[in-house]
Amino acid sequence: MYAEHYKLSGRPFQLSPDHRFYFSSRSHSKAMAYLSYGLSEREGFIVITGDVGAGKTTLVGHLMAEIDSERYVSANVVTTQLEADDALRMVASGFGLAFEGRDKAALLREIERFLINNHELGKHVVLVVDEAQNMSMSAIEELRMLSNFQADQKPLLQCFLLGQPQFRVIMARPEMEQLRQRVIASCHIEPLEEDETRAYIEHRLRLVGWQGDPNFTDAAFQLIHLHAGGVPRRINTLCGRLLLFGSLEDLHEFDAAAVQEVVEELSDEGTQISSVEQPRVSRAVGLPSAPLPSMPVVALPSGPWRGAESYGEALDILENRVVALKRGTTR
Repeated sequence: MYAEHYKLSGRPFQLSPDHRFYFSSRSHSKAMAYLSYGLSEREGFIVITGDVGAGKTTLVGHLMAEIDSERYVSANVVTTQLEADDALRMVASGFGLAFEGRDKAALLREIERFLINNHELGKHVVLVVDEAQNMSMSAIEELRMLSNFQADQKPLLQCFLLGQPQFRVIMARPEMEQLRQRVIASCHIEPLEEDETRAYIEHRLRLVGWQGDPNFTDAAFQLIHLHAGGVPRRINTLCGRLLLFGSLEDLHEFDAAAVQEVVEELSDEGTQISSVEQPRVSRAVGLPSAPLPSMPVVALPSGPWRGAESYGEALDILENRVVALKRGTTR
């Protein structure tokens, strides 16, 4: 609906991962460098962690779309609470191998034969394991054992482990020592900074033919960042609903009040955009109508409110900035 209203060629803020919308933030660029380094080393494990919706799957999807399919064979699997044998079936299924009715020994022979065949063809096999924090210790150990398969003194399988922040805690356990010794690179994806949030939104819009309609005010970008905390999926949720709201209301400019109204709608529906309860914003003047509860400054994202000692003070700073914008005294 909103795509037609704003003359866009598609939906820029869809929630399902799409590597075509990959955005190279500072943190994502660093993670991409680690992944590229890992591929060049052709061995070991690479661990990429990040909050839910940080863009880990999109990051790896972008990398896999860029590599030479003549030189690499890859499989992407999403894990649940798997035990050892199930992990092997998951790997076999990911590479299109027969696994039903096979015992562990047969599965290992099938996987090893597949790896050797690809090695003889000059192809490097990469396994991407998403949601790695869900794997049991026995399943993780099976992946480590698979990395022991070699030919011509070269490893036949390389693993990328993508997980939420708690996976770093799992990796720090004493029983994970042998796996840690196989990790050649590890990186954590941080949320977007305020300037990156704006660039991210504009980047996705431009990919679907955006020509400035709708326009986002500076205050709108700042409030989106404050509510979404720089997490790409939260930004997508908020901006997708904002465009829908704008098409229904025939809006061609989004200000702080429009953003706040959409946040309140999502909150009423039970969709969590921000962990902070935000104040009501008057559509008449676009300003907060009440201060927020006091919270530590360490929870605040970066932005013009840097230095505030509470969310209430942060919104006061934002309010003053909105007033200045209306008067044309700042950018």
